[in-house]
Amino acid sequence: MTSYSPFTAPWTLPTPIGLDPLPDVQLPLPLRAILARRFIASEDKEYIDEIINPPTLPDPKKHFPDLEKSVSRLCKACEKNELIAICGDYDADGMTSTALMLKTLITLGAKPISLIPNRVEEGYGLNVNMIKELCNKGIKLLITVDNGVAANKPLELAYENSIEVIITDHHEIPKNMSNYFALIHPSTTPINSPYRSLAGVGLAYVLASSLAKELNSIQAISIARDLFCVGTVADMAPLLGANRLWLREGLKVLHKTECIGLRALHTICGINHRPLSSEDIGFLVAPRINAVGRIGEPKLIIELLMEEDKHKALEIARECDQLNKQRKDLCDAIEIEAIALIESSYNYPDPFIFLVQNHWHQGVIGIVASRLSERYHRPTALLTGDNNGTFRSSVRAPKGFSVVQALRECEDLLEKYGGHPAAGGFTVKADNIVALNSKLNTISNQWNQMNPYTKCIKPESIIKFDEINDQLIEQLQSLEPFGIGNPYPVFWSRNCQVKEVNKLSDSHLKFILSQNNITLKAIGWGWRNYTETTDKVDIVYTVKKNYWNNTQNIQLELIAIRPFNKALTINRNGRRYVCREIDKKSISICNDAGNEIIARLTKSGSISGEDKLLEHSYVKRLASEASVGLGLVP
Repeated sequence: MTSYSPFTAPWTLPTPIGLDPLPDVQLPLPLRAILARRFIASEDKEYIDEIINPPTLPDPKKHFPDLEKSVSRLCKACEKNELIAICGDYDADGMTSTALMLKTLITLGAKPISLIPNRVEEGYGLNVNMIKELCNKGIKLLITVDNGVAANKPLELAYENSIEVIITDHHEIPKNMSNYFALIHPSTTPINSPYRSLAGVGLAYVLASSLAKELNSIQAISIARDLFCVGTVADMAPLLGANRLWLREGLKVLHKTECIGLRALHTICGINHRPLSSEDIGFLVAPRINAVGRIGEPKLIIELLMEEDKHKALEIARECDQLNKQRKDLCDAIEIEAIALIESSYNYPDPFIFLVQNHWHQGVIGIVASRLSERYHRPTALLTGDNNGTFRSSVRAPKGFSVVQALRECEDLLEKYGGHPAAGGFTVKADNIVALNSKLNTISNQWNQMNPYTKCIKPESIIKFDEINDQLIEQLQSLEPFGIGNPYPVFWSRNCQVKEVNKLSDSHLKFILSQNNITLKAIGWGWRNYTETTDKVDIVYTVKKNYWNNTQNIQLELIAIRPFNKALTINRNGRRYVCREIDKKSISICNDAGNEIIARLTKSGSISGEDKLLEHSYVKRLASEASVGLGLVP
């Protein structure tokens, strides 16, 4: 099996879009080119407006059918100082959701308690023992956050004991749900609702903010937006609609949060004196929260987020940091072992990577599955035993392959399952493992025939080094936050010179690159296998601001690199064409038979020429792609 490599993976050409795309949009040409290409891909006429100027949101009560009755019930609970239970999940989304509801309800006069299952001992979500505990405490109102829709037995037991359950969850709703009082779920909103992509913490925020508004006590959600930002980015929710608007507003002030626990985490991460980006949350803050739920006791995060003493909060944050370091070591060890298993077995490459080891830690196999899916560009399941004759799994998959759909097709072999299109999990008896592996391979192979497992490098717009400056960074920031649904813009540059390559560590390389006498610094994360073959290269990268020792510098984060070639080879329908630049306005295209066509670019960016073959749509398209690939048009 050949793993993905930034040095050997094929490149795909950006879609031709003309010389001056989106002329009315006040952005530099490379950014306009990227938005235009994404607009074409999304087929959404409102995409660009939503990215640049997110619209105001409608009243959530008009979009969530059960929101009004939920708020009414919670108003009564707050007025009567009623005991309320909140059941969350052990990931960052679930724990920030839990803390958000706790903070809000306490401020509004209720008496909430929290319940979060231990990942290893109890598994995901609401369980029967929790309901029994609530019964013993006389609690009659329960709110689930980031879980609940699949908890049929616990919900049935709650109903039998007159416990009213408000479910806030974004996981796929099963065919048959047990009794509940109210359901706050994205799929209950209108099909084009801006609330459609909310994660668990977003739904908790909708409920909490609606309740605070109803009770005329906005101060009750003073830190709710901050927790929303962390949970939403951590859960990799699409950054569109309500997510985009709230995150865009929240990131501006997140570094000034009144949540002592979050400030302590910022201090540990070294980011407490500047505005945060979604990347800061995803790579620095969220891992330290998730690590606790993966290998520690989730209640530690609730204590941290609820703590009012800054010294105690800092102690807890340090403990979270230590758990994150342990989590990293566990992940690295399992990943090394998994790669060895994959690459030493003649059975691979299977369409579906399926690995079983009894000693792997349940809390981190999802991270490793994600790494392997990225490395081999295949759906990946890692399984580990739970000492009850069954095995638990975490599954990750490339874009386009639906994990939850695949598991649904295997439900006769599973004890339970759930998840999203890109990620999920299941429990399976040992006796069914072989049959399950076979069936998943069949499903994956069928999908692969329509969607070959080939990961390509996909630059979005060409840019020259002299266009990369503080103004470009400022314009980039106007398109933030970046993440799922609005990925970081990916640029490429031709004919760059490698001036210097230095090791930052065993895994990372630092480059000094130049183009037309403009020099820039670049970094290749995890590029331990890079060997210099030429000093002239083409590169694909993102442009970032690097913060170090209170200074800011522009830095390119490399995605791919290849030797520069004046000629461009395009493979189409089993045929090969070699394209060359004649001058800034004309190109040569030659097939394997030696036949040549000269194509010219008009002022509008269209293709013209004397050869009648250029009237053919296939040839004209080929010439347009060649003009993009040779860097003559954006």
